[in-house]
Amino acid sequence: MFTCSPRNLAYIVFLLFTLSAYAEEDEFPGRRQYPAVDFIELQEFYQQLAAGEIVAVDVRTDYEYNTLHIKGAFNVSYTSHNFAEEMQALQKQHPGKKLALYCNGKTCLKSYKAASKCRKYGIENVIVYDAGVFDYAKAYPQDTNLFGEVLGDPGRLIGKDKLKAHTITVAEFEDKIIKTDGIVLDVRDKQQREGIAIFFMREKRAPLDRPDLIDRYINQAKKRNVPLLIYDQAGKQIRWLQYYLEKQNVSSYYFMAGGIDEYYKTL
Repeated sequence: MFTCSPRNLAYIVFLLFTLSAYAEEDEFPGRRQYPAVDFIELQEFYQQLAAGEIVAVDVRTDYEYNTLHIKGAFNVSYTSHNFAEEMQALQKQHPGKKLALYCNGKTCLKSYKAASKCRKYGIENVIVYDAGVFDYAKAYPQDTNLFGEVLGDPGRLIGKDKLKAHTITVAEFEDKIIKTDGIVLDVRDKQQREGIAIFFMREKRAPLDRPDLIDRYINQAKKRNVPLLIYDQAGKQIRWLQYYLEKQNVSSYYFMAGGIDEYYKTL
């Protein structure tokens, strides 16, 4: 018969508590890396936002924000040159309210980086909602906007499986360029490109903030019946482009896994 002394029982409880804490840190790495930044959980964030007690601030790029964002959230990209000024202006417009920063999800650190940047510029009363836009959209689809309209059905969110189905390795990407004569698109921004082209004479440059160019190549691909072969810097931006491709009924498209960062690793 198994018996457990009070000392052993206390040790087991302590061990379970410790393991639980480590699991939470792994799920929310920002909490460990930025211990000075206060955070707020999903349900509390929703309740305080609905009550007008906090102000939601989306610190991602305007492209990500325009694709999917929390209803009523302001967009102040943490990489913007005017980030501090815009945050200070928001603080003045909403005196006494906390600015709740959010980004993509639990492992996305943009919100924490933005909060740290706020502290650097003396912007106080800032917290982080670190579960991100996807968890919010799944829980509160009626309060989430997709392309400027109410999401409504969380089933409209694109899952990781569908993204994976359109993501191929660097070798497969290069093979498709040769075998399909597809249109190669570099969707990185100007700062990321730095004048470097990896598929010389084949690729087209269509940064995400130029929907006119993206539309042009979508139409060309449909007309020629060839796939779009797309890469970004690190395989992160393509997730948002996929929403637009699906909206435009593009069926044949492929993303290079890991973007140009992964490409350089294979050289």
